[in-house]
Amino acid sequence: MRVYFPILAIPLFLFGSVLGLAQEQDELETPTISVDVQVVNILATVRDKKGGLVTTLSKEDFVLEEDGKRQEIKYFSQQTDLPLTIGILVDTSVSQQRLLAIERTGAYEFFEKLLRMEKDLAFLISFDVDIELLQDFTDSKELLYRGLERLKIQGSGGGMHPSPTPSGLPQVGTAMYDSIYLAAEEMLKGQVGRKALVLVGDGNDYGSRIKPKEAIASAQRADAIIYSVRYFDREFYFATGGMGTGGEGSLKKLSRETGGTMFEVSRKKPLRWIMDQISAELRSQYLIGYTPQRDLSQPGFRKLKLRAKRKGLKVQARAGYYPDAMLD
Repeated sequence: MRVYFPILAIPLFLFGSVLGLAQEQDELETPTISVDVQVVNILATVRDKKGGLVTTLSKEDFVLEEDGKRQEIKYFSQQTDLPLTIGILVDTSVSQQRLLAIERTGAYEFFEKLLRMEKDLAFLISFDVDIELLQDFTDSKELLYRGLERLKIQGSGGGMHPSPTPSGLPQVGTAMYDSIYLAAEEMLKGQVGRKALVLVGDGNDYGSRIKPKEAIASAQRADAIIYSVRYFDREFYFATGGMGTGGEGSLKKLSRETGGTMFEVSRKKPLRWIMDQISAELRSQYLIGYTPQRDLSQPGFRKLKLRAKRKGLKVQARAGYYPDAMLD
């Protein structure tokens, strides 16, 4: 049975039961994300000039600023063994028809290598005319595989459950931003630990009710990183007389603002290689925590800048946070 997210009902009711992942652990043995509302936590990845992951830095190797003011890093861990909640969002519009089988195989292998039973959770969503939850939270690879088998190209004809968009409103064709918003708000917001979304598609959105800025804000409020994988079928757009080239910039922005990476599938970088890269990043994160100098009751988006002191290193971390989201 497929469960559909009603595209026009935003925000929606909380879908399903959210499984708590908080565990009582010795603070000295295993790093934990603090539940103190006055602590801001940042997950960061560092790469060198050649693109290699750097995993040997210490707290003293980083400089952190909030709205241009230096902050003291109080909590630091080089290895993140925290529970991971991850969602895969797959574009099932007609532009992906020739690519879907490869995307399914790539996701199979990704879950196989990354997911740890009784520790991590994953879910699967497809988006096109509809947004479908193909698999709710689970640590079962078998259930995730079954969900992947249900991936189906819907096309503009409406699929199994046509969009309830009334006449006079923009017709939904590829609701990418709506799917991000729903995944962040309905699935990830109540989770603890590390949270990430892997979005696979060409990056083109047609008819979402949620704007790009709102989609990014929803991920930031949920403390979720977005890894975007651009899989672009040039032959499809050529045959239909369209360009479809605007998706690259959209995907780059989604990932950059949330601390993730945008990958482009190519002959030299096939989907399997990209999924391995994302898996490696998720295993190589630094956990950094600090207490803001300003009280969290003061509203407004706060910009974060995390950099490494050593030249030639690139730090990936979210662009900022909303203090009110931490007080919810």
